[in-house]
Amino acid sequence: MDVTTIVSFFVLIAAGVIGGNVFAKVTTFTLGPLMNSVFGALGGVIGAFVFQGLGVVGTGLGAGTVVLQVILGAMSGAILTVIASLFWKPIEY
Repeated sequence: MDVTTIVSFFVLIAAGVIGGNVFAKVTTFTLGPLMNSVFGALGGVIGAFVFQGLGVVGTGLGAGTVVLQVILGAMSGAILTVIASLFWKPIEY
């Protein structure tokens, strides 16, 4: 692994954690701070690598690439946190 991949990995983890926790605070889809962080980090990494495989995000440490990785990592972290929340605490109508 080169430095670029390692830095991108940590950026995606941090963005996913932030995205998962922020979205959980704003909505009622929460699993607690620890689990929001875990699912957010996992979602950030998985989602961003999926987008990278599709060619949406390039590799590198340019400002545009890092910003796009942060946005996609936060969105993916929030999405996986919501999905996990719906499985563990389903909405009762």
